Amino acid sequence: MSDIPLYKVSIAGDEAVGKTSLIRRYCEGKFEESRVATIGVDFQTKVVDRPLGAVKLSIWDMAGQSRFEVVRTGMYRGSRATALVFDLSNPATLEHLPAWCGEVQTNAKGTKLLVVGNKLDLASERGVGKAFADSIGAAYVETSAQSGEGVTEMFDALAELASG
Repeated sequence: MSDIPLYKVSIAGDEAVGKTSLIRRYCEGKFEESRVATIGVDFQTKVVDRPLGAVKLSIWDMAGQSRFEVVRTGMYRGSRATALVFDLSNPATLEHLPAWCGEVQTNAKGTKLLVVGNKLDLASERGVGKAFADSIGAAYVETSAQSGEGVTEMFDALAELASG
């Protein structure tokens, strides 16, 4: 038996913001230019080395299409931390984060939040999600699933939130 604690974390946000690509980059070290949309929910696990010892993250990838909302609601249960992901090159996805925040907080009471601006490689400006993150008391990170920039920091932050 393993003494490594297991923590469930969720990744939520609009479709095509790069949630699955972030998870694949982190867990498998890969980036695929074209992806098939996640149907319902998917998950992967990864052991993360932390200063106070390793933890295992069970990373739940929530489909972003509205037709999967009914499926998602039960899947948040037990999440200790949730990343709210938006596309830095698509302002509408940031505008939708308050609704995602509400969905997560309704279905995963007590989950800690992290706001993630993804697709840094396509962004025309940086820091656009910081005000929203501040408004909900969450940390803010920017990532590029394509280049890998910020991805480890994102999952380290989730591990920190989940284990705290």
